[in-house]
Amino acid sequence: MNMIRSSLIQIPVLGMMLLSSCSKSDNASDPTTQAASDDGATKIVFRDSSGRKLTESDMANATGDFDWSIIGSDNVPARAKELHEEARSEGQKGNYAHALELLKQASDAAPTWPYPIYDAAYTYLLQDDTKNAEQFYQRVDQMAPRGFFTAKTAVDCLRRERTGDLKPGMYKALVSLEWMDDQQEKLSILEQVVTVCPKFPAAWKELGVFRKDDASKLDAIEHGMSENPDDETKGILLINKAAILNRQGNRDAATKILGDLALDPESTLGTESMAKFTLRSILQHK
Repeated sequence: MNMIRSSLIQIPVLGMMLLSSCSKSDNASDPTTQAASDDGATKIVFRDSSGRKLTESDMANATGDFDWSIIGSDNVPARAKELHEEARSEGQKGNYAHALELLKQASDAAPTWPYPIYDAAYTYLLQDDTKNAEQFYQRVDQMAPRGFFTAKTAVDCLRRERTGDLKPGMYKALVSLEWMDDQQEKLSILEQVVTVCPKFPAAWKELGVFRKDDASKLDAIEHGMSENPDDETKGILLINKAAILNRQGNRDAATKILGDLALDPESTLGTESMAKFTLRSILQHK
């Protein structure tokens, strides 16, 4: 299973690829993963320490993709959507001031819709206005507490810049790597970033994707976990750890990580979706 990344740019889904082969192990002695059923019809595939259950039907529609753009989109006026699209077009042209005006109009027309505010935050980030960027990402996080694109990661990174844990501009620099095609150059830059800014869990998460072997990937994951990552980054770090453990033959440990994430009410919607999909993939290939 390839390592999962959370998008660092504005795309509507989070994606992953299946592991080409999964190791078989025996779960009969593990009460959390045995093929149990309360009613003889719904197969329980995982039960956490609090007694919450994950069934096959819970995972049936898990695709590993979560369309963040649907959050808060109910009853959004057509004019608000038009203004939002116009703003995005202006932003792509570099007309940031006009884009922000249009995004404000879109938000005023649809005050419970996080998308225009999220795009405004990103526009401020592009202009190096980190104060407004952080404030707008915080507004998004308050409107969508279970996540909205990379808002949680942005809030965490910009707070770290403001408090001195990260050098100014590091989050924008990390975002910009998404556009780089040379994977080896990206790996080299990320290694430099974590050397200069070791308290940067989002960078450790990215580095864990591009390192070449499992031991060094796990090292990056553990570094990221040790720096109190935001909920979205934490979820991806743990899912990637589970993928490695499964590849190494420790399916029980991988199943527990993924089951706990899928059932944890504190998990982001993206984490929950990816955890369910990854767990379903592991169980289907045992």
